[in-house]
Amino acid sequence: MAANTFGEIFRITTFGESHGKAIGVIIDGCPAGLVIDSEFISRELARRKPGQSHLVTQRKEDENFEILSGVFEGKTTGTPICIVIPNTDQRSRDYEHIAGIYRPSHADYTYDAKYGHRDPAGGGRSSARETAARVAAGAVTKTFLRQYGIEITAWVSQVGDISIPEHISIDLQKTETNPVRCPHSETAVRMEDLIMEVRKQGDTIGGMVSCLITGCPPGLGAPVFDKLHADLGKAMLSINAVKGFEYGSGFRCITMKGSEHNDVFENEAGQVKTKTNHSGGIQGGISNGMPINFNVAFKPVATIVRAQETVDNRGNQAVAEGKGRHDPCVVPRAVPIVEAMAALVIADHLLRDRTSRI
Repeated sequence: MAANTFGEIFRITTFGESHGKAIGVIIDGCPAGLVIDSEFISRELARRKPGQSHLVTQRKEDENFEILSGVFEGKTTGTPICIVIPNTDQRSRDYEHIAGIYRPSHADYTYDAKYGHRDPAGGGRSSARETAARVAAGAVTKTFLRQYGIEITAWVSQVGDISIPEHISIDLQKTETNPVRCPHSETAVRMEDLIMEVRKQGDTIGGMVSCLITGCPPGLGAPVFDKLHADLGKAMLSINAVKGFEYGSGFRCITMKGSEHNDVFENEAGQVKTKTNHSGGIQGGISNGMPINFNVAFKPVATIVRAQETVDNRGNQAVAEGKGRHDPCVVPRAVPIVEAMAALVIADHLLRDRTSRI
């Protein structure tokens, strides 16, 4: 299967299926000499792993990992880094009753249409289980970016119709203080209540993850096909269940006039900055040194514990009903995935930028 690699210079290739023996990632292009913090990788995987709270799927994965190559005496060698994460709590029998059925809004039918053969257990390769490999790679990438003072922070800003009130000051240090990963305590409680109510109904709910990148230097990206925001958009839209991406003012810009939307430049202590940041830190596809901010919309998880009419792989009418362990809302676990993919884009463009001029 093609299309398992992301990035140009700093690139990753993921492998494995939801109910296979393991999933993993190969990181290629990471410079030598980077100190690898195994405990940090573990913490990042713990933020994504199932079973971490009552709000998510109760599948139990320890998320232990093994680095097979590319690291010697705790430092990267400049050669491909291979990280393997064993699957330890597969229940393939949970999918036996729907092996030949096309579940509504899943990749079952499209996968069959493309490949003619698929692994139905947990969605196989199309399962969100694959994103654990991305998070492991993201942990390495975040460590690399911190050498340049670049930090990436994501949080849950909306669940259903409940969102953090506009123009309210939030402390991103509080993001990890609740299971929803919302930095506004009062809103987090309301989000949690909504998720639990939806779960009791055997249903699911969508939400939004917001992300902020600080310390990114001006000059990253390219003016035509490799625009920085285009690559960020591709990265986010490659995540399971993502339905939308917007950066800076996003769709709100259509209600503004140019005189309101333009970011006026100013000289602040010898540095060129803008008084406002409607551009979201990116202009002409290239970073301008201001904070980069974007939102990612996630749909309700497609697996619901309700009977739904559908067809099977022979075209016969059938009924699909979700069983097993599934998230009622994916956004709490999606936060580290969004951060990981953003880190991979910035790291790749950081290295690409070294070739832009003599």
